[in-house]
Amino acid sequence: MNGVAHWVYATSLNTAMNTAHFNKLSIFFPMWNEEEYLERALSAGRELCDVLIADGEIETYELIIIDDASTDKTPQIADAAAAADPRVKVVHHPVNRKLGGSMKTGFATATGDLVLYTDADLPFDMLEVRRAVRLMHYYEADVVSAFRFDRTGEGYIRSVYSTFYNGLVRVFFGVKMRDINFAFKLCRGSIFEKIELKSEGSFIDAELVIRAKKLGMNVIQFGVDYFPRTRGVSTLSSMSVIRKIVKEMFTLRKELRAIEAD
Repeated sequence: MNGVAHWVYATSLNTAMNTAHFNKLSIFFPMWNEEEYLERALSAGRELCDVLIADGEIETYELIIIDDASTDKTPQIADAAAAADPRVKVVHHPVNRKLGGSMKTGFATATGDLVLYTDADLPFDMLEVRRAVRLMHYYEADVVSAFRFDRTGEGYIRSVYSTFYNGLVRVFFGVKMRDINFAFKLCRGSIFEKIELKSEGSFIDAELVIRAKKLGMNVIQFGVDYFPRTRGVSTLSSMSVIRKIVKEMFTLRKELRAIEAD
């Protein structure tokens, strides 16, 4: 092989090796009064993205904080982080819109061809996303949704709620998922050209998966170790949240039945 041919071969090989599978990963964190977790969440996000860049999975990234009208120091800490790092974006809700509203804002704000949503309290090791990205690439998935291997750390009552809830989703929508409301959804950004999320409450996790499945998209699951919240208070098992979930579940069921009837 002469010098010119060797240079062309080496350049082509380098280009192939340096081409990432995905251009940009957007990670967004819905936050309401998360001053104790915010900086740790951003640090974990940066560490993950640096690893994915080194792996050749992504070329660049952005970290998005959705401040859902927090009343603690979350807005100030978030703004300071964005001022210090151009890869950090902050969206402030003027009024509290709960999980559903925050997720809709997050997906609308994200500019990546990959979008990850998770909670600020980091309920799993963020490096698990490395495996999710590989699964998405290898299996040509549209959504990768994680489930928890062991949920006993969050308490017996919430485990019972979750089992019952997953069963309702299976009966009402024919969607079989082990842990449909877990805050680990990795999505291709392109799916939101076809999916319009409507829920304002915690049912939005299920709505995302249900709509994706009904449109024939490839949704896969994998298991992760779960780390329950150690600070602050979770409101996901309050009666008001449960009532809203049930209401939005029936609303979506009615909508999908009307579509099928047409």
